[in-house]
Parts: sequence; C-alpha cells; structure tokens
Amino acid sequence: MKNITVSVDDQTYDVFCIRAEKSGISVTALVRSYLADLANGVDAGDDFELLQRLQNETLATIEARGAGLRSVDNLSRCELHRPDAIS
Repeated sequence: MKNITVSVDDQTYDVFCIRAEKSGISVTALVRSYLADLANGVDAGDDFELLQRLQNETLATIEARGAGLRSVDNLSRCELHRPDAIS
C-alpha cells in the first residue's frame, strides 16, 4: 500500500473531519474511499443517485420479506415501563 501526503487548508480539513465523523469513519478512510471511487470511475456527483438506488433496493428487500417497523407493533407506554412486558 502506498502513502500519499496531501496538504489542505484548515477550512477544508474541518469540513472533512465533520463529514468523516458523521459517517463514522476517519478522515484517512474517507479520503481512501473517495480516491478508490475515483480510480474505479465513480463520479462524486453520482453519490446521490447511488445512495438513492441502494435505499430503494434495501426498502424493496424489507418489503419483500414482510418485515418493517409498524406503529401497531409498538408497546404502549404502560407496557413499555412494566418490567415483565419485555420477554
């Protein structure tokens, strides 16, 4: 594996840190992922379309399994706070 040293201004670094933190990864992992996508011909502008397609596929899979979150499946407040309600 090769190392790359890159200098960026403070504002760019701060934005990257926030974005990485929201994604639950390090700045290094975020940059690595971006560069890998670039090398594989994935345009950064395609992110929205890719995420939207993945979301639709995931939702379709959940619906096909008959699973999901339904409000009728929720416990009432009283049931939720009763120690013997959760089994």
